[in-house]
Amino acid sequence: MSRNVLRRGVRNAIEHPRVVYRLLFAVLVAFVLLLFGFPLYWLLVLAVTPPAAVDGLGLFPETVTASNFVAVVAFTSFGRHLLNGLVVATLSTAVVLVVGSLAGYAFGRLSFPGRRPLLLVFLVVAYTPPAAFLVPLFRLFTGVSVPLGPVTLTTPTLYNTPGAVVLPTSMLTLPLAIYVLTVFFAQIPDELEAAARVEGATRLGALRRVVLPLARPGVAAAGVLTFVQVYNEFFFSYLMTDGDPRHWAPLAPFVYGLRYSEATLGAAAAVLGLAPVAVVLLVANDSLVEGVAATVPVER
Repeated sequence: MSRNVLRRGVRNAIEHPRVVYRLLFAVLVAFVLLLFGFPLYWLLVLAVTPPAAVDGLGLFPETVTASNFVAVVAFTSFGRHLLNGLVVATLSTAVVLVVGSLAGYAFGRLSFPGRRPLLLVFLVVAYTPPAAFLVPLFRLFTGVSVPLGPVTLTTPTLYNTPGAVVLPTSMLTLPLAIYVLTVFFAQIPDELEAAARVEGATRLGALRRVVLPLARPGVAAAGVLTFVQVYNEFFFSYLMTDGDPRHWAPLAPFVYGLRYSEATLGAAAAVLGLAPVAVVLLVANDSLVEGVAATVPVER
């Protein structure tokens, strides 16, 4: 009986492959929603639950309140931390797009020895654990004196400044942006840039007037990926600042610090902190999808 059922099932799968694909796709979607959706749902449940009702909380909240959001906004430094996070993410995105556009143009439009190995090295840096850079960067940002003969060179103290977060996060997100921009720049026909060069444009002028406008989806995708990654970054934000909002501590360390008070306040702050990311993703959704879909190697 079991063999007959198995044979019948295999035969039906072979005769109706579309049904099998749809079933497998539905299972995959359900798994992804459960894996990523349930933590967000539980975060929202904690955010709308009164602190006194957390003990014994079930899958659905018995009492819903907005007092946690009011308390976070009105009685904590949430607003300043949110502003710091937006400033740091914006500065990092600007640095990455400027440097990444120049590097992406070189990798995507020019031919030089070692181009592919060097691009591979950049990708390796992108996936290097941030902890590997912590000790040297912390020493560098807290002031290091280097004797150079009769002169002693002292590095500036960047601890508790935006630079202590912007520089490391820009360094770690830059390789991925370079790769995305390289792929887009490589797809632009050479004739269009050549026409701009004939009209007297320099390479930087051709990059600004021809290449960047045509690669707008790639630039938008690189910018969105960088902004979201830096905005959500915790490691350097926590270790390179003392957590004081006056010292440019972003939002992630603030939310982490709320674990010592009430879990509901931390959940409310996390939910409110998701708003900028949601707005950016909704605004740049089409460009992000197109940019990610187009990041495949192109032979030149």
